[in-house]
Amino acid sequence: MSDSKLPSLPSVDRSDVAARLRAALIGADFTADGLLELLGASAYAALARSEVVPALRATRGESALEALVRLFLLQQPVARARVEEALPVDVCVESGWLVPVGGSSEEIAATVDVRPYGGPAGEDWFIVSDLGCAVGGAGGIGSKDEGVVLGVGGASTTLAGITVRTPVGSALDLGAGSGIQALHAAQHATRVTATDLNPRALHITALTLALSGAPAADLRQGSLFEPLADDETYDLIVSNPPFVISPGARLTYRDGGMGGDDLCRTLVQRAGERLNEGGFAQFLANWQHVAGEDWQERLRSWVPRGCDAWIVQREVQDVTQYAELWLRDAGDHRGDAAEYQARYDAWLDEFEARKVKGVGFGWITLRKSAAADDEPSITVEEWPHPVEQPLGETVRAHFARVDYLRAADDAALLGAHFRLASEVVQEQVGLPGAEDPEHVVLRQNRGMRRATKVDTVGAGFAGVCDGSLSAGRILDAIAQLVGEDPVALRDRTPVQIRLLVEQGFLEPAP
Repeated sequence: MSDSKLPSLPSVDRSDVAARLRAALIGADFTADGLLELLGASAYAALARSEVVPALRATRGESALEALVRLFLLQQPVARARVEEALPVDVCVESGWLVPVGGSSEEIAATVDVRPYGGPAGEDWFIVSDLGCAVGGAGGIGSKDEGVVLGVGGASTTLAGITVRTPVGSALDLGAGSGIQALHAAQHATRVTATDLNPRALHITALTLALSGAPAADLRQGSLFEPLADDETYDLIVSNPPFVISPGARLTYRDGGMGGDDLCRTLVQRAGERLNEGGFAQFLANWQHVAGEDWQERLRSWVPRGCDAWIVQREVQDVTQYAELWLRDAGDHRGDAAEYQARYDAWLDEFEARKVKGVGFGWITLRKSAAADDEPSITVEEWPHPVEQPLGETVRAHFARVDYLRAADDAALLGAHFRLASEVVQEQVGLPGAEDPEHVVLRQNRGMRRATKVDTVGAGFAGVCDGSLSAGRILDAIAQLVGEDPVALRDRTPVQIRLLVEQGFLEPAP
């Protein structure tokens, strides 16, 4: 791989410079909150879409913060004298963060995009990426070089949001990119290892960590698990891999270079042997919908032995939509029309040869569990509806419920005490003026925001679950109220209780 078209990167050997630059940026209010106040919500949101005109209009003043926005976010040359009001320019030039423009000492430019990013606890972080590549999407990336490194996009923040954030001894970020997942992991992992096939990405990860004031990670070059020793295992593995199903491997950050969805399948299947007991592996992935195959069963076959799994499909695109999305991502729609059509054709040829009718996108979470050797819990579902991020605690709670239900038979459920989860509401659906509703819906206003139909017994049961009475005693009271045989009600209701616990509507009370 050659980085010949890409500018040289700042030195990673000058931690003192990164610390000084960080202090200066924060001192100038070059933070997520500071940008929002300066630019306003509209221009701030436009930056996330790679649209710079609103931000250019909002930074026509003379303040130091406006100069930094033009320098690092908009990649505009700025008068050296203006930048010196905020930054230690000489050491930034010496270490490669800034360069003189056209051999002149009067104007300087940035060598990398530096984007403020608010951490989950209000931390002031900075994500480094290649110039013009802070985000991709419909606007297209700023460079078509094979080794280009993107910043934080929607996929990155999605993975960061669903990751379980319990304290762990070791974490592994596979395909580190700009370093956002390693940065998050450094807040709750004693040791962080980050790998990437692209050496430029590892360099930029080191810059992101240093500029954000985070501990350095153990950086290793190589594909997937190749850089690891045979006996290395982790408590947490995260990866936003190059999951795009494409003909060839044109762009390292997105194209895995394996046929179809083999890269995602390989990543999932091999993760089990790299997890410690109780450890989580969490990925974003694409998967093929193949004619004549059940996509859910296909994904079930990926889950390694000894692991429970929760797989959520968030979106499905037909093959034409999918090809167009990633052609736009690479900026091909702005190039030669014949070349664009040839690449589009190649994509459709690839799908046709593999009998692919659509491509799914979603989340895959594995949890290593000794109990899964004999009785794995594998949930594969489609959930395209809005959710509330962050979901890390929701993911952790899902597997805690798996353990609870796996150990509880019907008798245990009837003897247990439950509480209705917080922010669950009941909706009654029926014709206006009808004496009784056609059906009752329980709806979550947090987390996955699920909704489920229940009968009148289920609604009544959930409504009185406050932890004070066992499930069996509640059902006996309901049976007496509705004139039903209590034994029959006890026999048929555990299935509904199990479902309500599984989906997070009911929680076992202490």
